[in-house]
Amino acid sequence: MTDTEVKAPKIEFPVVDYPIKVISDTGVGRKDTILEIVRKHATINDNRVDERSSTTGKYTTIQLHIVATGQDQLYDINSELRATGFVHMVL
Repeated sequence: MTDTEVKAPKIEFPVVDYPIKVISDTGVGRKDTILEIVRKHATINDNRVDERSSTTGKYTTIQLHIVATGQDQLYDINSELRATGFVHMVL
């Protein structure tokens, strides 16, 4: 590939049903905080929000689906969730 060639995006936006999985410490109000942060950046499909606890109960996984409009939006969601201190991974 030469310097003048442009790489095609890996994802073609918008994506109406983009899945996001958030792994965080378990705690009261954490799910609400996660949803509040994501709602600042995207529309969430409320029918597709699932919550699961780890076997030990130490971690909680929240899986949700959003309308993704671009890489910047996904970066902002990831950054703000990670800045909470209780979110370990955003997939």
